[in-house]
Amino acid sequence: MSKQSAVDRAARAAERFGAAADAVDAAAADVLGVNRTDLRILGAVVDGALSAGRVAEAVGLSPAAATTAIQRLVASGYLTREPDPQDRRRAVVELTPAARRLAERIYGPVGDAGVAELQRFTAAELEVITEFLERGNALQLAQAERIRGLAREEAR
Repeated sequence: MSKQSAVDRAARAAERFGAAADAVDAAAADVLGVNRTDLRILGAVVDGALSAGRVAEAVGLSPAAATTAIQRLVASGYLTREPDPQDRRRAVVELTPAARRLAERIYGPVGDAGVAELQRFTAAELEVITEFLERGNALQLAQAERIRGLAREEAR
């Protein structure tokens, strides 16, 4: 296989992988009865409580949009919103125990299957995979910023 064929094949595989991950998240959002933005918020707080401001930063929302989404998720029973014990002027949000159990039922098997797949590779292969994923992540974030810049240009 030529290098160009290998690059083309890898690019198509990466595209399909992204689409498959998107399909998993769409299915999760359907099960939870939330939109994709709300799903991203739930994902942001899965590792522990965050202030509403940190949630907004984590998912790329304005503070007002994050507050609206957080209120929706609190009303749905997926988040709690309590005063921050360190600074009572701000609130922290956290998954409810029921939301945490449901997230584990949805995503736990995905993570387990992914780890099982990774176990098939050598340490050296995993280094290459990790480098590709880290570089791809940085590339995608840079492209997202570039695209947001286009929207700002169009607004002028």
